[in-house]
Amino acid sequence: MTALTVLLALLAALSNASASVLQRRAAVQEPEHGDRPGSVVRRFTHLLRRPYWLAGTGLLVLSGLLQAGALAVGSLSLVQPLLAAELLFTLAVGSVVFRRRPDTRTWLAFVALAGGLALFLLAAAPTAGRPTARPADWLLGGGGVLGAVVLLVVAARTVRGASRAALLGLASAVSFAATAALLKEAMGRLEEGPAAMFGHWSLYATGVAGLVAFLLLQGALGAGSLTASQPALTLGDALTSVVLGWVLFAESIHLGLSLLPEAVGVLLIGAGSIGLAHAASVGGEWDATDPEASPGSTAALPRTPRR
Repeated sequence: MTALTVLLALLAALSNASASVLQRRAAVQEPEHGDRPGSVVRRFTHLLRRPYWLAGTGLLVLSGLLQAGALAVGSLSLVQPLLAAELLFTLAVGSVVFRRRPDTRTWLAFVALAGGLALFLLAAAPTAGRPTARPADWLLGGGGVLGAVVLLVVAARTVRGASRAALLGLASAVSFAATAALLKEAMGRLEEGPAAMFGHWSLYATGVAGLVAFLLLQGALGAGSLTASQPALTLGDALTSVVLGWVLFAESIHLGLSLLPEAVGVLLIGAGSIGLAHAASVGGEWDATDPEASPGSTAALPRTPRR
């Protein structure tokens, strides 16, 4: 069963990474339409006709199914660290799709981020809590998530390039974590029967939160390089999930001797973040242009400004 869990989790990470790369590939083919609602809708309708974007959407759905399968046969403490491999898969798949490789500093930063996140989650090993959350806890957790997403989106509107991609990626990550928490709440109600699940607000809130997360992800992929958005997405999702598990479902992390590897994991994440901030590819040289466009073609987008 452990081997099957590992296989499904790694396939989920690969599928999710490939989805981000393909949708970023479609995004660089689409000219900037501005930030107004009409412009955003127009850009989205254009993306719907891009084969790369459609393929990425299909892989995103597949990733969710594979992750659900992994969690069905294995524990969260095993699956979540394995999903950190998504960071490395993003660079590997992106190197093939965009026909150019990120610099060595970026690779080292991603290795530190993935290793640090995996180490932290393995050491923390959140314990199972309640199957459902209390209404008062949802007011606290839901209010915190909503406030965080709004602040991140507002902050993203004031910047461009890598900074905007990172902020929108983090907003999307918080939304994806909330989606998972809402789905857990809905599935917890299933113990009382299908009528209890379908009659509870959490099932429908799951769809709304998932749609918001998906739209924010598209904004992040269109705003700047995967080098900026993907770490925020992967780290933000995992760490927000730990926090929501504690606030909503009374899940707890291991302390005591586990504090040492947890601290090492946090230090690796910090070192990877610092290294990534100084990496040349975060500015957008790696995946900011259409690899099929000729050097003099107007299809090649200008280099994403670094802020």
